[in-house]
Amino acid sequence: MSDVIPAPVQARVPVRGGGTFPVRRIYCVGRNFADHAREMGATAPASKAERGTPTFFSKPADAIVTGDADVRYPRSTQDLHHEVELVVALGRDARAGVLPEEVASSLVFGYGVGLDLTRRDLQAAAKKAGLPWDTAKGFDQSAPISELVPAAEVDGLDARTLSLEVNGALRQQAPLTDMIWNVPEILHELSKLYALKAGDLVFMGTPSGVAALQTGDRYLARLEGVVELQGGIVA
Repeated sequence: MSDVIPAPVQARVPVRGGGTFPVRRIYCVGRNFADHAREMGATAPASKAERGTPTFFSKPADAIVTGDADVRYPRSTQDLHHEVELVVALGRDARAGVLPEEVASSLVFGYGVGLDLTRRDLQAAAKKAGLPWDTAKGFDQSAPISELVPAAEVDGLDARTLSLEVNGALRQQAPLTDMIWNVPEILHELSKLYALKAGDLVFMGTPSGVAALQTGDRYLARLEGVVELQGGIVA
């Protein structure tokens, strides 16, 4: 049966060394750094036993911005914020059922660094009214992302630092060891809710220091020793 409209172009992320990664879904983790949870007015767990369950939300696959392209300042906001994040790309489907933590890393194709851009004023209004965050998080061009680096080329994540500079000034910086839930734990928790498949991206949460971006700002995000993302905000 033929399509009645032209098929949309599938979102794809460049891969270091060649090729592209077709994106199926984008999952995001909220409040995965204790210092960021506190700066957003939430209570951070004092121990692993007190973590509870992660907070998840989604962005549309076509929200990605690749190739260090500039991002248009979005409509309907006066308070656009940056949130720098580790991005995990899945290259294999999880088996049916809950994914065990001990095998979760085998699904990972590669890593990148990205920005979870947020319309903070819309998020604050939604929180106050007890409504979902969709309009604050899942808008056009809300997920700038670097190229993906195959996992085999990354010698561990524990020693890596995540950082973001805006106009040459450091805004955010934290070691990945500060994450409340690590990559296998997050994939395990996600698998309780969704069937994880090749093509999924997971934005792993942001450290403290989130702040506003203005038209004309330039940003540089780094996953230390692995990959960088740069770009700017345009009218």
